[in-house]
Amino acid sequence: MLKQTIRFWGRLWYRTRFLLFQRHRFDRLTLEWVVGRPFLILPQVFNPALFWTSEWMAHALNERLIPPGARVLDMGTGSGVGAVCAAQWTNRVTAVDINPAAVRCARINVLLNEVEDCVTVREGDLFTAVSGETFDVILFNPPYFSGQPQNALDRAFRAEDVIERFVDQLHGHLNPNGCALILLSSEGDESRFLALFRQHGCEVEVAAQRPLPTETLTLYALRWK
Repeated sequence: MLKQTIRFWGRLWYRTRFLLFQRHRFDRLTLEWVVGRPFLILPQVFNPALFWTSEWMAHALNERLIPPGARVLDMGTGSGVGAVCAAQWTNRVTAVDINPAAVRCARINVLLNEVEDCVTVREGDLFTAVSGETFDVILFNPPYFSGQPQNALDRAFRAEDVIERFVDQLHGHLNPNGCALILLSSEGDESRFLALFRQHGCEVEVAAQRPLPTETLTLYALRWK
């Protein structure tokens, strides 16, 4: 009961803070700074500076998780934060997103951060844009909630079968000894997703974790047993 009460007030605080101080930056053209880098956010693109998850994932990445020279796939790249940050350690990054606005946005930010020699951005649903290709590291900050998304922006929060299709196809796109880094929230269907990963033969370990007022974010490392 206490945990539910804390979560309720935490959500209320977050919603109030958003409405009072951040609403003008939501679904609008805005320039944000994430991990010390500039990112232009287009309308209909998930803003990584407002919702913690993508920004924290970018902070969590390091040379241990992105080995130098590794071939990296940033799945559901959004504004391109994960791909741009991964380019610190490798010059072989592919970013994909199903949202055409996100693809345009990520391409702009690749140029803005001067990593166009390292990062390629493609449009496609999950692995369709990288058919036949394999990677050493796959980054994915998937939708946490089940249901039909109401618009392109809502795809960042809600989906019907994205995580199921992702794990079904993961084995065919991950190199031997490769790793998928999946960011999940305790507010979403975390337990079901973890059970699904293990059912598909993945070894799951915690790579990084951050408690927040309303949730706990965990970056999981998935490898084949």
